[in-house]
Amino acid sequence: MKMNWILKEKQISLKKLKLTLTRRMKMQMKKRTKRSRYRGTHTHKRGAKKKARGKGHRGGVGKSGSGKRADQKKNLKKDKGKGYFGNVIRKGGRRANKIEIVDLGKIKDFAKYGKKSGDSWKLNLEGKKVLCTGELKGKFIINSKSASKGAVEKIKKTGGSIALSDDKDSESKEKE
Repeated sequence: MKMNWILKEKQISLKKLKLTLTRRMKMQMKKRTKRSRYRGTHTHKRGAKKKARGKGHRGGVGKSGSGKRADQKKNLKKDKGKGYFGNVIRKGGRRANKIEIVDLGKIKDFAKYGKKSGDSWKLNLEGKKVLCTGELKGKFIINSKSASKGAVEKIKKTGGSIALSDDKDSESKEKE
């Protein structure tokens, strides 16, 4: 040690030097023995390798055996489908907006939700498209998102009217 050099250099007593050394000393880490590292042991004193997995005493999750001559996993591959094993190629793009459709023949069913004014019914079918399937009996004043040409003609024939409101235009266009 360099005790003598320090004493000569700073000219301090031995007691003071011991005090300063103990204050400045950091705690020593305990070195692990080589024996505790289980070098050369196959299982590191855990019994079996699988017991050190951190998943309890259970088995693995195997998906092998679905090859050319395998019979045991064929059903799994068939049941799960194409996208379960391996990467799935997803197609981009937007989904089309789904619009509810109402046929002219079934508009009478919606009459209970509308208001009767005189001899005609006022119906509010916002967000729905009116199609010309079926026959219209009675006078209807309809407010809907869109309608087919045939539906507009049939509504006009019975003496009713339809007002169409598009999402693009805030004003509703009335066709009579």
